[in-house]
This record gives sequence, C-alpha cells and structure tokens, in this order.
Amino acid sequence: MDTESTYSGYSYYSGRSRGSHRHGERSRDRDRHKSRNKDSRSEKSVTINTPPAEPLLGDSSVRGEQVQDDNWGETTTAVTGTSEHSLSQEDIVRITKDLEDSVGLDCRRYFTLTLAVILGLLVFLTPLAFLVLPYILWPEKLQTCGTACEGLFISVAFKLLILLLAVWALFFRSPRAGLPRVFVFRALLAVLVLLFVMSYWLFYGVRILDTQDENYQGIVQYAVSLVDALLFIHYLAIVLLELRQLQPCFSVSVMRSTDGEKRHYNLGQLSIQRAALAILEHYYCDFPVHNPALLSASKSRAAKHLAGLKVYNVDGEFPASPADGPGNNAAAGMAHSQSRAMIAAAARRRDTSHNELYYEEAEHERRVRKRKARLVVAVEEAFTHIKRMQEEDQKKTPGDVMDPREAAQAIFPSMARALQKYLRTTKQQHCHSMESIQQHLAFCITNNMTPKAFLESYLSAGPTLQYSRNHWLARQWTLISEASVTSGLSDGSIFQLKCVDFSLVVTTKKIPYIQMSEEYIDPKSHKFVLRLQSETSV
Repeated sequence: MDTESTYSGYSYYSGRSRGSHRHGERSRDRDRHKSRNKDSRSEKSVTINTPPAEPLLGDSSVRGEQVQDDNWGETTTAVTGTSEHSLSQEDIVRITKDLEDSVGLDCRRYFTLTLAVILGLLVFLTPLAFLVLPYILWPEKLQTCGTACEGLFISVAFKLLILLLAVWALFFRSPRAGLPRVFVFRALLAVLVLLFVMSYWLFYGVRILDTQDENYQGIVQYAVSLVDALLFIHYLAIVLLELRQLQPCFSVSVMRSTDGEKRHYNLGQLSIQRAALAILEHYYCDFPVHNPALLSASKSRAAKHLAGLKVYNVDGEFPASPADGPGNNAAAGMAHSQSRAMIAAAARRRDTSHNELYYEEAEHERRVRKRKARLVVAVEEAFTHIKRMQEEDQKKTPGDVMDPREAAQAIFPSMARALQKYLRTTKQQHCHSMESIQQHLAFCITNNMTPKAFLESYLSAGPTLQYSRNHWLARQWTLISEASVTSGLSDGSIFQLKCVDFSLVVTTKKIPYIQMSEEYIDPKSHKFVLRLQSETSV
C-alpha cells in the first residue's frame, strides 16, 4: 500500500529518478515545505488509518504541551475548536431523549405511589368498615357485648396505630433511585396483601352481610384477626426487604473503565438491580472524582509518538525494462536500501519511548512539587494575615468587625494565583470554581481551621459527593446485564453500570464456605518446674 506523508522541512518519495523534471518538482516541493514551516512553526502531521473507536488528540494539543511554561495561565491564550457551551445535533437529540426518559420515570413513580396509597387506604379502612357496617345496616338486631367489645376496640385502635407507624417507616420513604424493573418482593407483598384483604371481604360479605349476623362480639373478633394478620404480613415484609440482605454472601469487584480505579464490597442476597443501586451509593462516597483531564496525558503521548514517526514509501521499486541502464537500477536499489535503513531507525526510536515517558513523568512531578510548595507558602501567609486581622478586630468596635466571608474575600487574591497554577498543573481546575473556593475558605475561617485543613481538599482528590452537584446530580446510569436484572446475584455474574463518560464493570464472587475446627490445649501443658541444684561451685 502506498503511503504519503508530509513533514516539517523534509519530504521523501521513493521511486526511480525520471530526470530533471522530477528533480525540479522535488525542488519546488522542498521550497513549498520550507515556506510552510515558517508559517506553521514546524507543525508535524501524518495521515494514517485509525480505528473509529477513539480518536487521538490533535497535534495542536501536543504542541501546547511542548511549549507550555510555568506561567502559561497568565502569558498565553488557549483557543479550542468548540466552545464549552456549544450544542451539536447529537447533543440536542440526547437532551430530548433525557427529557423523555425523565418524564417517563416521573409518571411511573407517581403511578406507583398512587397504587401504594390506594392499597394502604384499603388496608386501614377495612377493619373500621367491618366494625361500622353492622351498626349502619342492622343496628336493631345486634347483641350487646359490653366490656369485652370495648377492650377489643382499644386493641384494634392501638394495633392499627402500630401498623400505621410501621408501614410509614418501612414503605413511605423517599425513593433513592429509579430502578428499571419492579422490585419483586415488594410487588409480591402488595399482591399478597390485596388477596388477603379481598378474601376477608368475601368471607365478610357471605357470612356476615348476607346473613346479618347478630353476634357483634364475633364480628369485632373477626376485625381483630384481620389486624393481627396484617401485622404478621408486615413482619414478613421486614424479613424479606430488610433482614434477608444483611448477611454478606457475595464479594463484588467494581472497576472504573477509564482509569482502572477499583474497590471491593460485600453484599447479601440482592437482585442485580438492587446490587447496582448499592454499588452506586458506595461509588459516590468511596471512589475519587472522575477527572477526564488526567486521561489525556496518555493520549497526548500517543499523538506525540505518531507525529514523530516518519512513514516512507518502500513500494517504489519498478520492474527494470530493457531501456533502463544499469545506473538507474543502481539508484533504485540505493533508494530502497536507504528507506529500509530509515524505517529501522524509526523503530529503534520507538523502542526508546519509555525513556521519554520516564522523563515526562519526572518533570511533571517536579512541577507539581514546586507549585505545591508555592501554594503551601501562600496559604500559610494568608492565614497568618487572618490571625493579625483577628487581633486587630478585637480592638475595633463591633460595627467594624469583618465577617468570615469578607475576610475570605480579602485574603483570597493573595493565594489565588498559586492555587490556580497548582489546580491547572494537576488538572483540577474544572472541579473547583472561585465561588466554591471562597466558600470553603470562609468555612475554614469560621471553624478556626489550619492551612493544612484548608489545603486538604485541593492536594488530594476526594469522593464525588465532595464536589459541586454538577458532577453527580443529573447523571443517569444504564444497567447492562446479560441476565435479568430482577434475578439474584450468583457466582461469576458480570454486569456494567454505564454513564456518559465512563462505566463501572462489576464482577461477582461468592464468599466461600468456611470450615472451622477446634483444638484443645491442656492448661497443665503450660506449667514448668524449675529445679535448682543445692551444690555450689568451689
């Protein structure tokens, strides 16, 4: 396959020499390349066929990394291809889809809540209806039961109150997430309660309403038995929904697909969708925030490596014709061997790329340490200034004392430049806004924290919930699993939690059965006798 490449100040074409016309074309190409180099400042580019999976970074970003100095934030202007707030057609389609999905989730949530409220009213009004209907339909036929019925009334009242509080504590809680499928155990319990109440109503209509039973004490006991059965069903709900999952049965490994960050958790008997929900709750608290800027370093090195490669055409050896002399054949052979030698040199350069990586990382660590030292000194000086201001405020009148926010705004400019440079070097500038930094500084001043406590949020990456709500609030996750999401976890099951920027790959392993044995040690075996000889040395 023929490959053509354009390089800074150099262009090579393999083939046979065709006279002065070919020589003139090469001269014009060389002059054109020289003029282009003066305009583009040694821009390197190479045309290759890359797989459509993930495009490499452009050469402009590589050049920006090469010429970046310590004061690039104040001395240069970064120009990007697309604006941060620009919208493409794909973005509009994705936003429309997200809105439709959110409307569907809201409708399903309210529909489920409506069904739960209707079922709850049916459950709590049924015992009361059993007690009231006989007094409304046939009051003259009822037998008085006296003190026994009054005691049963008190029992029914307190049991219903206990049941109401228990149902409110277990079921009527704010939803933590919207799951793709129905929670199987909760649906089974709802069906069980509905069938149970309907069977009680059927028996009540056939045996009491049709016959107009006169034994009111029996009717009251019938209502008490219904309340007792509902309490037992609620106990069953606690066992299935809460207690069953407490005992750890599986060890899950969660790995982030972009940077390989990994955590391990122990889970109980859960369905795949419930396990995914538990993993996401742990993710927001345990995993450091996802920083896509840190991943661009490897892509930048790959782009730099590809820009440094020179691709030559080694297929320029034409078959010799009788008209060609021995000189042309010798020139073609020399060009062919020269191309082979240059390709071998490029391969040797590729083998030494680990040295470039080593020195790049060492240089980056040196810059980070230097800017960290500058930041620490600037923050300590700012907090020392705060202490002086506090001592001066004690001598002033109460009306002239500065509040913590005003003090934070007063000392923030002294540390802003060092903090900005450090955040840019560590690629954290998108995680912290000026407003959030000032709020954190005011918080530290209010609680009399040290400079080290203030810097802890910026020197090391924290969990996702530590940052602004834009990093986690409106993020929608997609559960990808070969098995049904309502099925339980099993040994070796694998599923993914995918969002826009990355995915979490979850691997499940069952905790093995542990066999323990006991070994008895006789307490007398630890006793020793010390025998002293009475003879003394002379």
